[in-house]
Amino acid sequence: MIVSDLAPPELHRRLRSDGLRLSSGPFNCRIQTRISEIIPELIRLYAHHPVIPDDAFVDFHIAIETGRGLHRWFRPQARFLVDGVEPFTPLPRAQALPMIEWGLNWCITAYSQHVLILHAAALVRGERAIIMPAPPGSGKSTLCAALANRGWRLLSDELTIIRLDTGQIEGLARPVNLKNKSIDVISDFAPDAFLTAPVRDTTKGTVALMAPPADSVRQLGQAAWPRWVVFPRYVAGSRAAWAPLQTGAAFLQIADNAMNYHVLGKKGFAAVSALVDRCDHFGFEYGDLDEAIGCFDRLAGEA
Repeated sequence: MIVSDLAPPELHRRLRSDGLRLSSGPFNCRIQTRISEIIPELIRLYAHHPVIPDDAFVDFHIAIETGRGLHRWFRPQARFLVDGVEPFTPLPRAQALPMIEWGLNWCITAYSQHVLILHAAALVRGERAIIMPAPPGSGKSTLCAALANRGWRLLSDELTIIRLDTGQIEGLARPVNLKNKSIDVISDFAPDAFLTAPVRDTTKGTVALMAPPADSVRQLGQAAWPRWVVFPRYVAGSRAAWAPLQTGAAFLQIADNAMNYHVLGKKGFAAVSALVDRCDHFGFEYGDLDEAIGCFDRLAGEA
């Protein structure tokens, strides 16, 4: 059973009471909220994710609650809780939906020390995966969303999960976080994709979430072998261009984007070393999505 198999009244009931239990690749989550205005979009974002049984193990028990005291009505707030603990300062209630995604990212990063976690997008063509680490503003999520709507299987937009035992990438296929101008770019580029209403005035600017393609969610259980590591950078008006990277430079940049590298110690060093040995590494500058996708398709076809 997947989320969209449940009738809307039942989904509302679960979210407002004991929680909606769903699987996102290697992690099971229980999501609860009584903030009714975010429920319709939340359901559409996770429409194709599997619903897990009530007795299944849950990694993260998440609740998005209303503000306390006067903040339930005056400058209303939203609060993120995991296992009853509130790790963040409340945010404006209008930011409740993206707060779920930011909070889930925090949970995975904070509590998952059995895998290597990269701040990177990851997608698959055939049986080979491309990893795209990049700082905010680089165009990573825009390129990730575009590729996911042009035949590449989405593994993740924000967190790339690499197994320490095999070196394979585990898929999450969670919503893609788009910011500012990227929202209109992807709305025009992929008009059939579902994007939430823009949320303004966050610390990241204006944000919207793109639902993962159904095929990507259906293939969540299929781990992928990393083949390329690409550091993208959007430059308006530029032609697409590859810049091969030496392994030493690639290692340093990958380690710098590893969220738990310092915690894993020797295991982290070994995991990054194995990833570097397995992949080809490139910088990639682009200014046009169609041209960029053509470059990525040729890369996958020639390897």
